[in-house]
Amino acid sequence: MQSKLIEAVGALINASAGVRIRSPAPDDELIDSYESQMEITFGDEYRYFLKNASTIYFGNIEPLVLSRDINSRGDLLQAIKVARRLGVPFKWLPVCEDNGDYYCLDQTGNIRFWSGDGVSSESWPTLADWIIDVWIGGN
Repeated sequence: MQSKLIEAVGALINASAGVRIRSPAPDDELIDSYESQMEITFGDEYRYFLKNASTIYFGNIEPLVLSRDINSRGDLLQAIKVARRLGVPFKWLPVCEDNGDYYCLDQTGNIRFWSGDGVSSESWPTLADWIIDVWIGGN
């Protein structure tokens, strides 16, 4: 795992003053359950993000979460169903929904922006870059 991600999550925790949403961060068992239901394997960086950053409350960004109640607001499984119906590429994994737009992990680990108007050219090379530029920086 990149130390850049650990540093970005640390910066996010500092920026948020430690404020978190009510849902608890997922543990390995819950992450494994989602992987099994989705028939995919999350990379180490996304697993780290889920456990350490997905429940941070800061600014206007609300990452999709893993919850034991799949009907909870912002649940990853439910969001994926909606995103696919809207046209988000199947091979992209939504990590954040923002007013009908999605930030997604592609197969190479880049974060790609998908707009309700379709695929956009906006992208970030890593989760860490996205956290710093979009979530903390508000860009």
